[in-house]
Amino acid sequence: MTSAAPTASLSAAEARRVSLAAQGFANATKIGKRRPFDAALSRLHVLQIDSVNVFSRSHYMPVFSRHGGYAQKRLDDHLWGSGEFTEYWAHEAAFIPVADRPLFGWRMDDFRARHTRDGRWERLAPTIDAVRERLRSDGPQLVRELEDGPREKRGPWWDWSDTKHAVEVLFAAGEVVSAGRESFQRRYALAEQAIPDQHLVAVDRASAQRELVARAARSLGVGTLADIADYHRLKTPAAKAAVADLVESGELVPVEVEGWLGKNGTPEAAWLHRDAAVPSRLAPNALLTPFDPVVWFRPRAERIHDFHYRIEIYTPKEKRQYGYYCLPLMVGGKLAGRIDLKADRQAGALLVQAAWQEPGAPRHTSEVAAQLLRDAASWQGLSDIRAAGVGNLNLGFAH
Repeated sequence: MTSAAPTASLSAAEARRVSLAAQGFANATKIGKRRPFDAALSRLHVLQIDSVNVFSRSHYMPVFSRHGGYAQKRLDDHLWGSGEFTEYWAHEAAFIPVADRPLFGWRMDDFRARHTRDGRWERLAPTIDAVRERLRSDGPQLVRELEDGPREKRGPWWDWSDTKHAVEVLFAAGEVVSAGRESFQRRYALAEQAIPDQHLVAVDRASAQRELVARAARSLGVGTLADIADYHRLKTPAAKAAVADLVESGELVPVEVEGWLGKNGTPEAAWLHRDAAVPSRLAPNALLTPFDPVVWFRPRAERIHDFHYRIEIYTPKEKRQYGYYCLPLMVGGKLAGRIDLKADRQAGALLVQAAWQEPGAPRHTSEVAAQLLRDAASWQGLSDIRAAGVGNLNLGFAH
């Protein structure tokens, strides 16, 4: 890592505004933009996928959070039908521009090597060969279409069948890709059947990781080494080497941020992307998915927003503190609360299971939250909002 002293400094408030601007937030939502997802996808360049659908699937939420209501089908058509995006393990499972796929060739190689070492590739070899041949002869298939006859017995990992495990091993190694989804289940295809040839050629490891670090830093605006590495789940030594190169080239600027302290109490090393804006004022309001980059790296959310967040889906009900699927609530550019939401589509109602505000939340938090919930209900085609009355944030909706 470069030993150069920081050449810039930021207050804690400036760092928060820099990070939100880099993430595509503005002072007001821009409802009605023709294709609002263009701006969000360009800023984030990674859109995490999650299967939970209690309110809205996670990949729809970052666009709504930044731009307001839009037609979800248009985003589906763009992500799965335009040929411009594909799925891969970019953070967790995520949509990425198909042109970025070569930047993950080293990760595909690492997955293949790992599965070879742990014996999975050898154990699954007959099934892998059968899957390859079937996809080659019949084109894209769902797992259930690849499983001949009765449902296969479950394998030892995640209660998956051998066929499911084989296609996921091939997906991780880059041999197969997602060619769309049905009921949110991937339809698998051989990579060469769905990806243009120019996007099948991997970039060398060092160059790819340097570019991924540059993109992470641009999307974060300002960040520590851990922040930048986490964006694409890079190992610390690789991220550290890339940061040093980017400081040398001038793309990253060492910076000291007020209140960003290491374990020993000294200022924590951080970097500002040279293209980052430092807004004089930025105070957006938004509901966020738990898998939004603003909060997906929990130490960063605590450092920037003083917001301790853990998703409680896998926590037994009696041990949950806030609720099953709490959406972080941003008020005036600060994470000011969390709201546990559920869409009752049969009843046409948005159910507020619980609503909480943080200590020191802005005085108008309840009014902002109520309006955001009305916007969310409208976006999801729900005509009613019902609140259970759990939590310390009074929204004014009927129980």
